[in-house]
Amino acid sequence: MDIISQLQEQVNTIAMLALNTFGTLRRDAPPVRLSPDYPEPPATNPSEETVNVAEQSKAMSAALVQAAKKFDMLVVALPLSGENAQLKRIVNTRKIVATIVATI
Repeated sequence: MDIISQLQEQVNTIAMLALNTFGTLRRDAPPVRLSPDYPEPPATNPSEETVNVAEQSKAMSAALVQAAKKFDMLVVALPLSGENAQLKRIVNTRKIVATIVATI
């Protein structure tokens, strides 16, 4: 797979991880008081599920950071040449492919 395809795949992975993280937090996070003007949220007893939410959100955040780092590594791996150099490589590659196809 070429680097551009890998970058596209990594962007999809980051989007999926972000949406899953936000959705999980929205669904499972305990209520929190946002402002002194609002009443206290209903009390909840800390349970194993609450602890799992904290651990799960840390794990999901770590996965999101790892995916972003992989994306950065792929960007660094992109060739630094300009557009003209890339077009020349494409033309040369097409000539090579045409030569190979002609011999088959």
